[in-house]
Amino acid sequence: MKIAVISDIHGNIPALETVTADIEQWQPDSVIVDGDIINRGPLSRDCLEWILERQKNDGWQIVRGNHEDYVLECAAADSTAVDPEFEVRQFAHWTYLQVAEYVPVLARLPERQSICAPDGTELRVMHASMRDNRDGVYPKTTDAELRVQIAPAPKVFVTGHTHRPLIRQIDDTTVVNIGSVGAPFDADRRLSYGRFTWTVASGWQSEIVRLPYDYERIEQDYQTSGFLAEAGPLTQLMLVELRRAGGLVYRWASRYEEAVLAGEISLEESVREVLGDDDLRPFLGAPGWSVASVVN
Repeated sequence: MKIAVISDIHGNIPALETVTADIEQWQPDSVIVDGDIINRGPLSRDCLEWILERQKNDGWQIVRGNHEDYVLECAAADSTAVDPEFEVRQFAHWTYLQVAEYVPVLARLPERQSICAPDGTELRVMHASMRDNRDGVYPKTTDAELRVQIAPAPKVFVTGHTHRPLIRQIDDTTVVNIGSVGAPFDADRRLSYGRFTWTVASGWQSEIVRLPYDYERIEQDYQTSGFLAEAGPLTQLMLVELRRAGGLVYRWASRYEEAVLAGEISLEESVREVLGDDDLRPFLGAPGWSVASVVN
C-alpha cells in the first residue's frame, strides 16, 4: 500500500505541477491533499481546479485547511468597507473573489482523512492537530503537548500547516509533518511532501520528499496574477517568505498588527518597516513596488 500526502499549496501552481508529476511517477494507491490549497499565493483558482479535477478523475481525497476557512469567513462577512481590519485580510478577500463559485465545495470539505492498513493500523491525516486546524505541530512541540494534539493516537499521524517538515516518533505513533508544497518555512526552497508505504514485513514506513521547481515562474505569477498589486501590502511579505523559505507574517503581526488595527500606523508603513530588517535585505527586489522601494 502506497499513500502520497501533499499540503499547503497556497496558490503555487508550478510547485503543484511538479509534485503531481513526481506522484504520478511513484504511482501511489491513494493521494490525500491536506488542506491550504488556496490563499496566501497568486493562483488559488488554478490550484483548486487542478485538485478538484484529480479528485473527480483519480480519486484524490481532500482535507480542509485553515486557509480554506479564511476564505469561507470572507464569503460570510457582512462588510468589505476599506478599514484597517479589512486591509489586514485583504489578501484572503482577493482570493475569495477568485474562487467564489467554489465556496459550497470548500464548505463541504472534511477535517480529516484516514486510511487503515490490512493489519488494522491507521494512517490519519489532519491539517494541523485533532484540536484545531490552526494548532500546528512544530519541531519544538513538547512530547506532552504532542500527545494531546494527536489523541486518540493512530499508528501514523500526518499533519502540515506549519510549513516545517519533520518525522518524529512518540510512544507507538509516527508523527509526520509533511511541510509545504507551495511555501516551505525551513530555509529550504524545495517543495516537500510525504510518501507512506505499508508492507506486511515492515508495517508503515514514512518518507519526506524534497523537489525543486520553477522559482522564476512563481515570482512572475505573483505579478501577472494581480496578487501583488491588488491583494494588499501583506503580499509583499509573502513574496519574501517564498524567497527565503521562512515565515514573516508572524513577525509582522507580533510587532504591528495591534497598532495597525488601532489606526496608529498604516499597514503599508508597517510592512515597509519589517522589510527594512537587515536579515531580509538579500531577499528584496523586483517585482513589487513595496519591496523595491525599501532597497537602498
